[in-house]
Amino acid sequence: MMIIGCDFHPRFQQIAFMDTETGEYGERRLNHPEEAERYYRSLLGKQVRIGVEATGNFRWFRRLIQELGFTFLLGDPSAIRAANPRRQKTDKRDARHILHLLVEDRFPAIWQPPAENEQLRQLLLHRCRLVRLRARLKNLLDCIAKNEGLVGSKGWSAKRRQQVEALPLAGWYGRQREDLLHLLDELDKRIEPLDESVAQAAEGNAEACLLMTHPGVGPVVSLAYVLTIGDWKRFPSSKHVSSYLGLIPAEESSADKRRLGHISKQGSTLLRWLLVQAAIKAQRCDVSWHRQYLRLSSHKHHGVAKVAIAHKLAVRLYWMLRSGQNYTQVKERGSHAGQSV
Repeated sequence: MMIIGCDFHPRFQQIAFMDTETGEYGERRLNHPEEAERYYRSLLGKQVRIGVEATGNFRWFRRLIQELGFTFLLGDPSAIRAANPRRQKTDKRDARHILHLLVEDRFPAIWQPPAENEQLRQLLLHRCRLVRLRARLKNLLDCIAKNEGLVGSKGWSAKRRQQVEALPLAGWYGRQREDLLHLLDELDKRIEPLDESVAQAAEGNAEACLLMTHPGVGPVVSLAYVLTIGDWKRFPSSKHVSSYLGLIPAEESSADKRRLGHISKQGSTLLRWLLVQAAIKAQRCDVSWHRQYLRLSSHKHHGVAKVAIAHKLAVRLYWMLRSGQNYTQVKERGSHAGQSV
């Protein structure tokens, strides 16, 4: 077997390899993409295992490795770094370190989503990026209105748009308003078919349909949750799900002192943002959640309240998947604590 430790960069990769049958060891720097593709295609027919620290801009490389039938492992960057306490850090040292972990079977591999879900994940990501861009345009138009003395509105609506269009703006102010409105209309046209595609994909997924029975959880949130979590059996409890999504507080405790900070923000930024958005509506349909939301909003901050409810929502959605029950059944059953599936 050929074992390869790869320190991946957008323009090149530094590798350290070892053949377990012959004992051959070597190091190479491969430029992307031609030289790297030639090298890995030359290994066709051999059993190859490649370890890469999780990073970006590697989709083409993973596609190549999977096409060749090699084993592709993604490693947790923090765990890889923690296993190497040396202060010296170079590309060659990193490649050797990854190879060393692979050989000793200590490589901290992380879960990779199935390849068949890649298109759906990109659909959700693309749709959410456009929605955020649309929100920025609405905020810019609202800022124009407030600069002209139009206050009182807390959100964008058809009435607010009519007010903005009726403003007597001249020169570049008017040009700015015209361009922003044109971009807003264009984004609406682009987002509409994406919403239809997401709704169709969610309807075809049994787990997403189950989650959509929860108030505030629509096709986007449910599908994103299912695709991000994957197989719920990977998580022994809801605490592991919360940690995976970065919704638990960071902690630095020692001896008798316990220090809790802001949430860790590890895991999927997209799903965490969607859960916060869904929590705003979900808390209106749950008396206890609404009571907690109002208490935290008044004593701390509304942002803290949103995250707290998003944490509860993530836990409840996990329990719905685990028990196979819809929202009504989960509410009738009560708290999940101490319950068996």
